[in-house]
Formats: sequence, C-alpha cells, structure tokens
Amino acid sequence: MTPDRASAWATGVGIGLAVFVVIWTSFNRLAGLLMPTPEGPISALSIAVLAGVFVALERGRVLSHRADGDTEQGRDETHV
Repeated sequence: MTPDRASAWATGVGIGLAVFVVIWTSFNRLAGLLMPTPEGPISALSIAVLAGVFVALERGRVLSHRADGDTEQGRDETHV
C-alpha cells in the first residue's frame, strides 16, 4: 500500500467518523423523544454505525482510486 492510498483510506475513515458522530447525536435526540429508553438509543447507535461504516468505506474507496489515478498518470499531487 502506497502512502497516498493509506492517507486516502485514513481520510475516508475520518469522514466516516464525523458522519457517525453527527448522525448519532441527532438521531439519539429524536429517537429519545419518539421511542422508549432502551430502543431509542440502541436504534440511533445502530443507524449511526451503519451510516458511518458505509461512508468510510465509500469515501476511502473513491479517494484511494483517485490517488492511484494521479500517481499512475504521472500527475504531481501538489499541482492539483
């Protein structure tokens, strides 16, 4: 794994974690108002984990392919 691909995946994971935090806090508040105590936080956490993992994998894949395309075509990453 090249350093560009590793940083692309790390960026994707960071974006996924940000999505996880935003969805968890907002859905936890809404689910707490609409559902009883055990089901609200559990469903909010489940939705947030699924969304965070999906976004992390998708962004990591896209950014990794973009990093591979730039280095294969001989582009300079600083001249983007």
